[in-house]
Amino acid sequence: MAFARVYDAVVDDPRPKLARVISLVERYHAGRGSLLELGCGTGTMLAGLGALGRLTGIDRSPEMLAIARTKVPAARLIEGDITSCDLGERFDVVICVFDTVNHLTRFEDWQALFERAHSHLAEDGLFIFDVNTPAKLGALAGLAPWFEETENATVVQSVEPPLDGLSIWNVWIVERLAGGGYAGDHERIGELAVEPAQIEAALAGDFVLLEARDELGNSPGACSGRIHFACRRRERLSGAGR
Repeated sequence: MAFARVYDAVVDDPRPKLARVISLVERYHAGRGSLLELGCGTGTMLAGLGALGRLTGIDRSPEMLAIARTKVPAARLIEGDITSCDLGERFDVVICVFDTVNHLTRFEDWQALFERAHSHLAEDGLFIFDVNTPAKLGALAGLAPWFEETENATVVQSVEPPLDGLSIWNVWIVERLAGGGYAGDHERIGELAVEPAQIEAALAGDFVLLEARDELGNSPGACSGRIHFACRRRERLSGAGR
């Protein structure tokens, strides 16, 4: 998977996300002890969250996890599906960031992920996640393809116009080989975006919504590009499990 090798060079700066997660944990969860990241990728977030306690990450990409193991060797890293995993334990905090939720291209899978977060949280545990909005993906689809140079590759990205909320990222990667020459790869990556009201309705049965903020810390509006959610686990009524 060529994308794993260039991922860290082309994604957003992780430092604001790390600061936001730490701030939310400090604000809403007095106890620190364990944290689970759903969709941990190359381990960038886990590498910056060691102060929050025992770390576990799960991702379905073995290539991403191989990089994560070099970045954060103290974390427990598991290959698995974030919509169906069952680790048989509870965590104080569960996070899912870098718009990982959007990469689940059916809303039923979003609901399954929310269920997995609830199942893996301790009583009063904290669930933190972010999503790209329809406005953001629509705006990206209006841009010309953009280029980024990494140490060993050129990466070109473009976004197709959304259809029923689903956008396709095209990622072309041209890698410079150590022995000379080049290798090319093209990946199509889906992102589903839905309106905030639909997300909040899906969360309502299992979580208390503590806050939903855009990148500037404001309440989300029609033009917000990304929304950050913080939720507290709600105990289900007896017999109400899905």
